[in-house]
Formats: sequence, structure tokens, C-alpha cells
Amino acid sequence: MPIKVYKPTIASRRKSSVDAFSDITKFEPEKSLIKKIQKKSGRNNQGRITVRHQGGGVKQFYRLVDFKQPNYDMEATVLAIEYDPNRGPRIALIEHTDGVKAYILCPADLNVGDKVMSSMQKIEAKVGNRMPLKDIPVGLFIYNIELTPGKGGQLVRGAGLSAQLAGMEGNYAQVRLPSGEIRGILKECTASVGVMGNPDRRLIRWGKAGRMRLRGIKPTVKGKNMNPVDHPHGGGEGHNPIGQKRGPQTIYGKTAMGVRTRTPGKWSNKFIIKPRKGKLR
Repeated sequence: MPIKVYKPTIASRRKSSVDAFSDITKFEPEKSLIKKIQKKSGRNNQGRITVRHQGGGVKQFYRLVDFKQPNYDMEATVLAIEYDPNRGPRIALIEHTDGVKAYILCPADLNVGDKVMSSMQKIEAKVGNRMPLKDIPVGLFIYNIELTPGKGGQLVRGAGLSAQLAGMEGNYAQVRLPSGEIRGILKECTASVGVMGNPDRRLIRWGKAGRMRLRGIKPTVKGKNMNPVDHPHGGGEGHNPIGQKRGPQTIYGKTAMGVRTRTPGKWSNKFIIKPRKGKLR
């Protein structure tokens, strides 16, 4: 996905960029594969804000992306590559031989007219094909990985991401995740072969607050710009530092930045063969 940079005719255009959408082949979504979504604006069922800095945003439909691909051993043809406003990567509209259409996550190098297949047996390990981890050759890059057999892909679904199948040991496959963590996943779990598309999304510079509001993200105010009653960093004269604190804190007074947030002794620690960034938990 190329990035388009405009001539800086105004201050907010300077150093900002947009998605060129040159890889999109269809601009209207499939009506049978969309549904309305209600915006929560970070509020719970009582109307109280539980997630800050959310609200507004452009109205959009939710695309019913198939993360399981349960139509096994049935070849599907890629009809179009579409934009999904709810996620970073592109989605591909496919049609199976029985006429059923579906949306799937679009990997890099998948084009209109290509054939993809999902199977619980060993099939050709080409881009877009989905099969159990035990049938994928070691060393290949994979995405949309299951953690529980039959539940659907949960890992490696972001733009430009990929994991690598590092090896097999017993009932588990060793998968190197984008964070560097090597994790044991049941060999019966399925994954798709390839690398997630739209890798240049991370290079977009949004340029101004207005574009963030269109995305549903409200402005964030620094804690040291607040009053002491509103934030632990607040108070003082002018643009002062955070004071005599041991380190940065959240608005709720908890230590922030660089603190391990994973629960000690979590049940899934036994599946982590090598933690991310070489750190022990």
C-alpha cells in the first residue's frame, strides 16, 4: 500500500500523509456481509466512561470477516480486495464453488482471481491457504492463528504482521510471534499461510487532531497540565515535571511506563517457551 503525501498548502498538511488506496478493487461493501454497529464511546451499560478518549467518529458498517473459514476442501476465488474501516489490513471478498461469499483477511501478494482453500488436511502451502499447524512446513510465515481449535483466528491479525512456525514438539507447535515471544500452540489449531497485507499503514502520519476525531479518538491531555485534584502529575507553576515521584503514574495513581502488567503465575505461562524481548516474567 503506497502512502500519498500532499503539498503542504496549510500547516496541518505539512508532514502528514494519507492512504493512497491504490490496491483497492471494489469500493462498496457486499450488502449481505455487513451489519450496523452501535458506538459505545468508551461507556458501559450505566453510561459511565470506562475507556477514556473515545467518542465521535465517522459512521461505518461492520464487515463480517470469517476468521474460521469452515468451508473445508472447497476452493474459493478472490473476487475483490476491499477497504475495511474497522481494521488496518485489507479484506478479500471470496466466493466458494457452491456460490457462498465471505470476507477473509487479505495477506500480501493475494490478488483478484487467485484461488484459496481451507482444509483440515495437508494441502499446498501457498499464500492464503488455511490448514492445521501440524501440516504447515516449518519456517513458513503464518497469520490469523487459532489458540483454541475451532474458535477462529485470534493472533497476528494486524496490518503487516506475521508469525513464523519455528518447530514442533509433542502436541504443540512452536510459533515465533511478532513480539519475539515463542509460544506453544496445539498442532490442531489452524493458521493461514502468508504475511498480513497493508504493511505501510504504520507509516501514515495523521497530521491533525481533526483526522483523529474522525477515527473516534478524542484528544489526550498530559497529566502535568492538569490540577492536582485531577491527576497525580498535576499542579505546580507552569510546565513543571511530575515532582518527587518514583516514576510516571496513571490518572488512577498506578505506576505506568515500563511496568510488567502480566499477572504473575498466569495459567498460560506454561505455553510461553521464550518471553518477548528476552525478559523473564
